[in-house]
Amino acid sequence: MSILPLEQSVILIVDDNPNNLAVLFDFLTESGFKVLVARTGESAITKAEYSLPDLILLDVLMPGIDGFETCRSLKASNLTKDIPVIFMTALHETENKVKGFSLGAVDYVTKPIQNEEVLARAKAHLSIRKLNQKLRDQNVQMQQEIADREQAQINLEQLASELEKRVESRTVELSQANARLKQEAKDRQQIQENLQKSLHELQQAQSLLIQSEKMSALGQMVAGIANEINNPVNFICGNLNYVRDYVEDILKVLNLYQQQYSDPTPEIASTAEAVELEFIQEDLLKMLNSMRVGGDRIREIILSLRYFSRQEGREMEPIDIHEGIDSTLMILQNRLKFKANRPAIEVIKEYDADLKNVECCGGEINQVFMNILANAIDAIEECSSEKTFEEIAENPYQIRICTKVSNSNTAIIKIHDSGRGISQDLCDRIFDPFFTTKPIGKGTGIGLSISWHIVIEKHGGSLRCCSIPGQGTEFAIKLPIRQKVREMAISGSKTGDGG
Repeated sequence: MSILPLEQSVILIVDDNPNNLAVLFDFLTESGFKVLVARTGESAITKAEYSLPDLILLDVLMPGIDGFETCRSLKASNLTKDIPVIFMTALHETENKVKGFSLGAVDYVTKPIQNEEVLARAKAHLSIRKLNQKLRDQNVQMQQEIADREQAQINLEQLASELEKRVESRTVELSQANARLKQEAKDRQQIQENLQKSLHELQQAQSLLIQSEKMSALGQMVAGIANEINNPVNFICGNLNYVRDYVEDILKVLNLYQQQYSDPTPEIASTAEAVELEFIQEDLLKMLNSMRVGGDRIREIILSLRYFSRQEGREMEPIDIHEGIDSTLMILQNRLKFKANRPAIEVIKEYDADLKNVECCGGEINQVFMNILANAIDAIEECSSEKTFEEIAENPYQIRICTKVSNSNTAIIKIHDSGRGISQDLCDRIFDPFFTTKPIGKGTGIGLSISWHIVIEKHGGSLRCCSIPGQGTEFAIKLPIRQKVREMAISGSKTGDGG
């Protein structure tokens, strides 16, 4: 919520002296405040409960119930207990001040009253009150945000579970269809090759459909969650500057109080020691800086999620390939970092500065990067399970990403991992639908098949896997930088053949 200017606050003045009331009423009204007046304690209590002012200036010596009893009644009421009270009195004895503070007053103004002093103290305590109100509101909002995030996480897990069941169900159906086709092929040898070809195309189409539906749903959900989180995070980060300014102002006022009243009362001194006031003064700004760093980190993660799940990525447009790789690495950061059984996986990036934008479908190319990098991490984690932490630390696992420009219209992206590698016969089948080298339940075997379709069939590029057992695996992606140049080259080749 937004904080109203201090000058729009409501101040209740309680004094049995008409002259004092008139002077303060005129001065505070001219200063922009809305001012209410009362001449007795009883009247003050009634007006306070009815109008709920932001601040009360209360005279101590009054006929009827005095200022102390009036303050006691105000603090005993749930409606008015949080309204700050400043006593106005000619009493200078310490015991009277202590009594006022013990009853809940926040400050004292001694008579004869100095208008500027009253204005300064009123503004200071109104600022503190509004800051406390704002912090309470933000706490309520953060609690609601946490609940919303937990519900979103539950919804996401339910959707993921449903999608996995659909994939398994479809996989079972295809396996059953395959078994029936093979049984029929025994009796119809002549049409076996056509049936196998049809089955292969059906599997590929099915894998593309399932993955497309899954990524579309997850992409929309990720983008929606990122947007919903982004708004409150921006609100919090934007208000941190104001909170810091308010805290600095409060600390300045506190330091001024300590300078002007270097010999505090025993109660104040003991309270300051109990709450470790000096430590709070030193640590509060550091805490706000830490909150700022945390907010910026959330913003970076949100930006990566929105870039990776970009829904506009279905159309060809110039895309920064390096940003796509970096956003994918950001999402996979939790899998790359230090684990109990291995050090962090080192990522080495060797980007070609000449490679700017590539015409492609950004969301789908990011999906290719995600599939290849996730497989690289899986291969490294499978290797690390066979070694001790110390052995891995001596020769850390790495993922090396290199980009370069070739033939002026070809972008080459190579992703190499230092896992155990695979044999050549497995490399030849790595892009087949539903083929996987992972244990049952660890993978569906459609990720690289989808990647092959995106790179080769949709973008006219190439995707190659090269691996040597014991030396790791490398995936090389080639993409046309400008699609129109590729189409013109294909058209020219056909014309030449025709001539």
